[in-house]
Amino acid sequence: MKTKKVVVGVTGGIAAYKAAELVRLLVKEGISVKVAMTQNACRFVTPLTFEALSGRRVIYEMFGPEGTVMEHIRWGQDSDLIVIAPATANFIAKMAHGIADDFLSTCVIAATAKILVCPSMNDCMFKNPVVQENLRMLRQREWTVLEPGEGGLACGTEGPGRLPEPAHILEQVRTLLAAHDLAGIKILVSAGPTLEPIDPVRYITNRSSGKMGYALARAAVRRGGEVVLVSGPTALAPPPGVVFFPVRTAEEMRRCVFENRAGCDIVIKAAAVSDYRPKECVGQKVKKGAESISLQLVKNPDILASLGETKAQAPCILVGFAAETEDLLANAQKKLRAKNLDMIVANDVSRNDAGFETDTNLVRLVFRDGRVEDAPMMTKDEVADLVLDRARELREAWLGRSGGH
Repeated sequence: MKTKKVVVGVTGGIAAYKAAELVRLLVKEGISVKVAMTQNACRFVTPLTFEALSGRRVIYEMFGPEGTVMEHIRWGQDSDLIVIAPATANFIAKMAHGIADDFLSTCVIAATAKILVCPSMNDCMFKNPVVQENLRMLRQREWTVLEPGEGGLACGTEGPGRLPEPAHILEQVRTLLAAHDLAGIKILVSAGPTLEPIDPVRYITNRSSGKMGYALARAAVRRGGEVVLVSGPTALAPPPGVVFFPVRTAEEMRRCVFENRAGCDIVIKAAAVSDYRPKECVGQKVKKGAESISLQLVKNPDILASLGETKAQAPCILVGFAAETEDLLANAQKKLRAKNLDMIVANDVSRNDAGFETDTNLVRLVFRDGRVEDAPMMTKDEVADLVLDRARELREAWLGRSGGH
């Protein structure tokens, strides 16, 4: 993203204040951001706010001192993407009908960049047939239009019309700017922990937050993949664009994975599946009484090993994860061989800055041919892209050896 250029166009709606957070997130992503405002937008947020956040001057007048000749053309042709947020009903109408009467509308008309429109207005305005027809026209031009959120609006009504949250807009920006190198590839990702019930109120689980698996699913969608996400219970929202299957126990996860693996080109098992479960789940809450009690455990099905054993019936690139606290490389290599994997991602979960519940990870990629790739400390989003890069390369090599079949 560090080479990408984005223009954020801010129009005159109350949600203009949210555009400041969007600019901050884009800059944090490493994107070069310029901001253009309409005159009415300046009534809600000052240009100085966006100049401070973007580190660049803001243009809000076609012929004002802050602009120079031809920038209304250059901005939309030198950038990769224009994001209109918020997009008012008035500005949507301008874009739909080719009206260019200020800097931002002229910039849009002259643009060769992709365009993302983020509507924000009163719910009755949004549902008005004229506005809906204008949005339909923009979509026909292959512009991307985000659906607004629903809820309480500034005017006091309830309904559709809220500007999508800046984090959601950022994810759409990432998708539009990404290389769609996974288009046509179906990917199944498992994520999160499993819960193995002891009684109606207690269960055995582990520390997995699901962050790594969700990062993989999110990155795969962004890069054009068709993604199935099978997840144990987490506090995370499923990434937009995935086919999502929530499960709880290891047995439920096993069944769901095998029901959905047909046609998958890549399977990535990032879930932390409980190795054991209570032999019996009692029907009533176990009351406190004796000083100690014994809990008999039985082994859960090994989903990853079963996938490896049956890979001939459903050929795919099979990727596993090894969460270890000692002998990281030796244990990962043993797991890779035993479970017939193409690649395994090994990480030391005893570290405070990697593994469970963190936003960063330090991994080693181990391959079937004996290669080992050590990655530096990365965010889990960066690790996700690295894992997907290597899985795609393995798939291409396998297709080359098999003649594309």
